[in-house]
Amino acid sequence: MKYPMNKKLPNFIFTNQFGLLFLVLIFIIIFSTVTDGFTSRFNIFALSRVIAIDIMIGLAMMVVILTGGLNLALGAIGVCAAMFGGWCMEVLGIPIVPSLLLTLGMGSLLGWVNGIITVKTGVHSFIVTLATMSIYFGFMTMLTEAEAFRRLPDLFTDFGSAKLFNKYVSPLLLVSVATCFTLFYLFRFTDIGRKLIAAGANPEAAEVSGISVSRMFIYCHVLSGFLGALAAILLTTRIGAAIPSMAGQLGMDWLLPAFLAPVIGGTLLSGGKLSVFGTMLGAVLVTLLTNGLYLLDVGEFWIRFFLGIILLLAVLLDRARELLTLKNVIVS
Repeated sequence: MKYPMNKKLPNFIFTNQFGLLFLVLIFIIIFSTVTDGFTSRFNIFALSRVIAIDIMIGLAMMVVILTGGLNLALGAIGVCAAMFGGWCMEVLGIPIVPSLLLTLGMGSLLGWVNGIITVKTGVHSFIVTLATMSIYFGFMTMLTEAEAFRRLPDLFTDFGSAKLFNKYVSPLLLVSVATCFTLFYLFRFTDIGRKLIAAGANPEAAEVSGISVSRMFIYCHVLSGFLGALAAILLTTRIGAAIPSMAGQLGMDWLLPAFLAPVIGGTLLSGGKLSVFGTMLGAVLVTLLTNGLYLLDVGEFWIRFFLGIILLLAVLLDRARELLTLKNVIVS
């Protein structure tokens, strides 16, 4: 009791977050040494914009993984929400703030649909969101005729190109970091957050204790849709337009960072355990690796190959953590 801070420090050293932070620092040192331009103002600013979006994508997947599920429709939800927001601003002439609220509402609605179908049918969210991914994207393409919305308000697009802290950091990164702190508070200090974790950790026990597991699962999908729409808003401000291909075909470009960030960060694929700041550090690590490899003139194929290997190792590590947790429960 005399040295509480001394006890906390060794505990932190053995956490997943400390390991990620250590790897981030190591790769920053390596890429700063072996590449030209990694520490340039331009590259750091570009990194901060990409990291901001990858963090938000990782958080959006993290809240569904908490339930033991997946959201393969995340990219499609983001694109649909962004296109809806672009339509509101450009075609309907709705002011920026109401349009952003409508964009977030659209993402939440599409997430709610995923949650309702998953809960009511009992089909795993992997299958449900695989189907809705095509449905959402196809419906959006049909309504917009695959036309982009490029005449967005200058105040909106200027936010994505703004530079802070001596022109090194994008305000997009501040939005993502603020979202991390908000989610941390939600899951650590609020009743609804603890219920969401309890429902994901042990649905049967949670139901017996009076928690509506079905409702909690739906809430997680709604939150995932909300965060996916927020990620799409950040991406739209970065590129200055709402484009149907902004997340790749069917939103596929979002899937790799969506899985890598939370799984590397310590969120269990079996559900019941998440790490908000671990997800943030996981996104930072993946973006740093990608950027550094590009600067080393490594081909796109090899970068994808390398990230795929990292994802496989992360899944194996996740399985090891799950077995270790189960063993500890049995022993105790």
